[in-house]
This record gives sequence, structure tokens and C-alpha cells, in this order.
Amino acid sequence: MRIAVYSGSFDPLHTGHLAIMERLSASPDYDWTYLVISPQNPLKDASKALSAERRYRAAVEAVRRHPGLYVWVDDIELKMPAPTYTIKTLDALREREPGNEFTLVIGADNLDIIHRWREAPRILREYGVAVYPRSGYDAPRLRQALLEECPDYRIRLIDAPLVDISSTQIREMQAQGLDASAWLM
Repeated sequence: MRIAVYSGSFDPLHTGHLAIMERLSASPDYDWTYLVISPQNPLKDASKALSAERRYRAAVEAVRRHPGLYVWVDDIELKMPAPTYTIKTLDALREREPGNEFTLVIGADNLDIIHRWREAPRILREYGVAVYPRSGYDAPRLRQALLEECPDYRIRLIDAPLVDISSTQIREMQAQGLDASAWLM
């Protein structure tokens, strides 16, 4: 099977994440999407994240409310020793399910900084990435620059709607006592 690996903090899951999962579920390129809850992104501040187990349970409930999605909430990173680098997760998935083909799903903002990721060239060659648009990032230009660096990189752009909301914005709204429920998944 062809699996889209959509990994992140998801603190919290919101309508932008839902739009991407809907697009992946409708795509003939993928049979399933694994929503991988990261215990802690090494490039983000840990103090603001909900506990990983709490985010995992919230993701399971959110996906359950959308039965049309071909999404499995995967806790593989919660069982791995820290730090949980993406390459370790992809390798662990391949070891667990050797018959499946895995592609990492990232936003254009992450494509812009992928050189900071552990073993980024290997991720791009062995697994490939499917990139969704993010406001302020030119995904086609970023893709082209990486392909000029190495034509063997597998980088696919996802034609997905741009939803101008982030988990950070939702947490800030909630901290101010504002209702962010319209944005939550």
C-alpha cells in the first residue's frame, strides 16, 4: 500500500489539517494516511505543547468524527526513544510494514528548512515528500531549488486549499479567552 505519513505536533488539530487529510484521502496516489503524533518536534519549544498522549487521544477522537477519511492515527513515535527524528520514524514504519511505500507529508514552510532536518537528503531520496501550500512560501520555487541540488529527490506538490490558520494562532486565541471552536477539527 502507498501510505502518506503526516507527522506533527497537532497541538491542536484544526481545519487546515482536516483539509489536507481530506485531500490525501481523495488522492489516487495514497491508499491511507498515517497521522503520526510527535511527542516533541526537536525544532520547536517543548514548553507550549500538550502532553503527547493527550494530543494522541484528541487526534483519535477528531479523526473518528470524520468517517470519510482514510486516516489512521499512529502512535509509533510515542513508543520510540527520544529524540524522534523523522528519518527514524520513517525507517521504523518501513521495518514494521515492509510491504508498504511511505511518503512524508510536509508544509512548504518545512520544505524551506528541510536542510536542518536529520538526514534530509535520505528522506528526499528514499521516501520522498508531498508538500502542501503554506502562506508566504513559494513551494514550486523551493522544489525547483532542491531538484537542482539533486535530481533524484522525490518532491510532489499537493494541490490543496490554503487554510490561513495555525495551531499557534488557535492556542493564542484560547489563551486570550477567545472562541476558536470554528477552527478546530
